[in-house]
Amino acid sequence: MTAPYDFAGMENRQLLTEREISRSWIKLLGTGEHTDETFDKAELLLSELRPENPLRHRLSLELQELRRLYAKKRG
Repeated sequence: MTAPYDFAGMENRQLLTEREISRSWIKLLGTGEHTDETFDKAELLLSELRPENPLRHRLSLELQELRRLYAKKRG
């Protein structure tokens, strides 16, 4: 029977702190130059936070708004 999750390599993976995520978020999205790749990277940052984390909630709402503005700008 196989495990439902593949944990191979997880012991070498370091989780980011909220401070590191905030800093990376600002660097990534603070430039005003947004692309689909930028949004994918932002989603990866969000995945580092627990679902119940208030920072995740706030950044998720911010990302949603930025995507809306990006789509509007693209026409």
